Amino acid sequence: MPVRASTPSSSGSRPVGAAPLSEGGGRTAPVLRLDGLGWSVRGVPIVEDVSFSVGEGEFIAFIGPNGAGKTSLFNLISGIYPASQGRLHLDGADVTAEAVHARARRGLGRTFQTSSLWPGMTVADHVRLAAQAAAGPRASYRIWRRADRYEDQLAETLRRTELTHRAGTLAGALSHGEKRKLELAVLLVADPRLILLDEPMAGVSAEEVPALTELIRSVHRDLGRTVLMVEHHMDVLLGLADRLAVMHHGALLALDTPEAVMADSTVQQAYLGEAL
Repeated sequence: MPVRASTPSSSGSRPVGAAPLSEGGGRTAPVLRLDGLGWSVRGVPIVEDVSFSVGEGEFIAFIGPNGAGKTSLFNLISGIYPASQGRLHLDGADVTAEAVHARARRGLGRTFQTSSLWPGMTVADHVRLAAQAAAGPRASYRIWRRADRYEDQLAETLRRTELTHRAGTLAGALSHGEKRKLELAVLLVADPRLILLDEPMAGVSAEEVPALTELIRSVHRDLGRTVLMVEHHMDVLLGLADRLAVMHHGALLALDTPEAVMADSTVQQAYLGEAL
């Protein structure tokens, strides 16, 4: 089924998600481009023929019921799953065959549905370790000998994610919302250009959702990061996303502004009786 084309952004004449304009007036490559990307298991398609481009600084939210292929698509983009078909480009470079760490070096960062934190490690040490990994193996020895060089970076990251007061706290003692903030801190200290967030509100209490939403908004708008996010909280998505991508049975059913997607009769028919 063909994907519905995006409509122009209400904030300007350039279509949302179009390749950004360079200073000289020419087009630059999209941050991310998928061309017929797919993944099959024993001949059964899990993600099938997905194509779209993501512009610099854009926020695209992915919705769809469990099993629609959202996380599988993120695994393809980040390199966890090998593509069975199609091509994937980051900043114009074909990275279809590149490993996870190679894509991370190109500026792709990712969080997961389940926490990947070390319960017995402090908040500050999580961020320090992430800074060390981002600096590369050559810098590792120098980081631990001269940790003060990274204290400003650590302090700023903790401040931005509102974890300064929890710097010495073990990750296992954090609330679900604070753990999500720490995962973002670990991601941000590596300075990624493209961020994939897979259900960041999962397990987070209703009281903590607004603060986490504002943090994600800040990462997108204030830091100018390009964000792709899978989430089931529609009220959260509608306040963050430039475009909504609808996944259905492993395929991209629609990709458009939130208003257009919610009013799309094809989307409504596909989800009749299915909770988004």
